[in-house]
Amino acid sequence: MGETASGLLTIAVLVAVLAAAHAPLGAWVARVFTDERHWRVERLAYRLCRVDPASEQRWTTYAVAVLGFSAVGVALLLALVVTQGSLPLARGATMNWDTALNTAVSFVTNTNWQSYAGESGVSPLVQTVGLTVQNFVSPAVGLAVAIALVRGLARSNGATVGNFWVDLVRGCVRVLLPLALVGAGVLLLGGVVQNLTAPTTVTTVSGGSQVLQGGLVASQEAIKQLGTNGGGYFNANSAHPFENPTAFTNLVEVFLMLVIPFSLPRTYGILVGDRRQGWAVLGFMTTLWGLMLAAVTWAEIAAAARPLGAMEGKEVRFGVWSSALFGASTTGTSTGAVNSLHESYSPLGGGGVLFSMLLGEVSPGGVGTGLYGALLLALLTVFVSGLMVGRTPELVGKQVGRREITLTALALLVMPALVLVFTGIGMVAPLVSSQVLATGPHGLTEVMYAYASAANNNGSAFAGFSADTPYTNLTLALCMLLGRFVPIVLVLALAGSFVAQRRRPTTAGTLPTHTPTFTGLFVGVAVVVTGLTFFSALALGPLAETLS
Repeated sequence: MGETASGLLTIAVLVAVLAAAHAPLGAWVARVFTDERHWRVERLAYRLCRVDPASEQRWTTYAVAVLGFSAVGVALLLALVVTQGSLPLARGATMNWDTALNTAVSFVTNTNWQSYAGESGVSPLVQTVGLTVQNFVSPAVGLAVAIALVRGLARSNGATVGNFWVDLVRGCVRVLLPLALVGAGVLLLGGVVQNLTAPTTVTTVSGGSQVLQGGLVASQEAIKQLGTNGGGYFNANSAHPFENPTAFTNLVEVFLMLVIPFSLPRTYGILVGDRRQGWAVLGFMTTLWGLMLAAVTWAEIAAAARPLGAMEGKEVRFGVWSSALFGASTTGTSTGAVNSLHESYSPLGGGGVLFSMLLGEVSPGGVGTGLYGALLLALLTVFVSGLMVGRTPELVGKQVGRREITLTALALLVMPALVLVFTGIGMVAPLVSSQVLATGPHGLTEVMYAYASAANNNGSAFAGFSADTPYTNLTLALCMLLGRFVPIVLVLALAGSFVAQRRRPTTAGTLPTHTPTFTGLFVGVAVVVTGLTFFSALALGPLAETLS
C-alpha cells in the first residue's frame, strides 16, 4: 500500500507542476515566435550566417533549409565521431563506420538511438561538442516546423510560413537554452555528476575492479530530457546513478521531457486566435498519456504480484510506479531515455510502451513533433467526422480538401510502412534474426520495437536485440531519416497549402473542433487507426506472449 500511495502522490505532483507550467510556458513560446524584435545575440548569429531576419520563406524554401541544415549536421557530426581518436580527451573511444553513421543520423534526427556504450563509445569532447549541440538544434528544428504549420493555419491569403533560420535560433536561444540551464542546475543539486576528471578505478564488494567514468553529465542530461532527445551519457541511460541518482531527480527528468510538449497546445491556441482549440489538443494528448500510463502501470503491478515478482532485470531503485511512469512518458514523447529495462517488462507492459510509440508519439510527443503529429490526426478526424455528418471539413477556418487530406494521409503512413516492412524483413532475414535474443512472440516484439523506435525518432531499445551490425545500423539509420524528414516535408507542404487559403468565418454549418465531443472522437481516431494498422503485429507479439 505504501508504494501505491507513493506512486499516486508522485503522479499527482507531476501533473500539478505540469499544469502550473502549461500557461506561462505556452504563452512564452507564442511570444517568442511572434516577437518583431531580435535579441543582440540573435542578430550576431544572423550576421555570421548571412541571414536576413526580416525576410520570410515559402514552404519549399523552408523545407530546403531544414533538409540542408540537417544534412550538414549529419556530415559534421560523422566527421567528429570518426576522428575522435585524434582529438583531445579521446580516452580510447572508437567506433565502426556504420555505427558512427548511425550515431550521426540518430542525434540529428532527434532519435538518439545508441548502438554503442555511451561512456566508452564516444569521448567527452564528442559528447559535449557534438552530441549536446545536436540535443539543442534537433528539437529546435521540430519546434520550428510545428510553428510553421500553425502559421499556415493562422494566416490568411499568404504565401510564406516564416523564416527557418530565425525560428531555429529563437527556439534554441529563447526556449531550450534557458530551460536547460535551470534544469541542469536542479539536476546538479540533486546529485547528477558534472566534471571532467579522469576515470576512477574502484574495488567492488566482490573484490573485483571497476572503472567509473565522470563527465559533463548534468548539462547533457537536462537537454537530453527537455529536448526529448534521450541519448544517455552512460550505457545504462537514466538507470545509471550518475545520471539519475534519486527519486527526486527521476521526477525532475520526467517533468523535463513532458513540459514543452504539454505546453505547446497553449501556443497553438494563442497563435490561431482561439485558445479553445489548444484545450482540445491538450485534452487529446493528456487522455492518451493517462491511458497508456494506466495500462503500463497496471500490467507491471499485476506482474509484480506473481510468484518471484517477475523481477528478472527489473530496476529496484525506483520501483514499479516510477519505472512505469518513466517508461510511458519516454515512449509517449520522442525521448527514448529509460530508467528501467523495457525488455524486462511484462508482455503487456512491454506492449504498452510499444503501443505508445505506435500511436505516432502524440501523447504528448516530442518538441514540436508532438504538436504537428496531433494536428495531422486532428485533420484526419475533421475529415472523417465531416463525411459522417455531411459538413465541409474545416480546422480553424481552413478547408481540408483533397490536397490537404492526401498530404495528411501520406505523412501518417510513413511510420507504419517503415515499421511493418523492416520488421517483416527482420523476422526472415538471417542477418537480423540471428541477433534476436528471444524466440517466438518476444523475439518479434524485440525487432518491431527497434524499428518502431527508429521510425518514430524515439531511440529507446528493448535491449534483447543486438543491433550493432552494418545491416541493422544502416537500416535503422534509414528509418530514422525517412521517419523524420518525409513527414516534415509533407507537414511544411500542408503549411503552404493552408497559408494560401482565406480563413473562413465560423457559421452554423461549421463543425466545432473545440468541444469535449470532438476531443473524444479525436482520441478514438488515433486509437482506431493505430489498432487497425498494427493489431496483427501486436497480436503475434505482446498479446500472444501474454496468452502463452
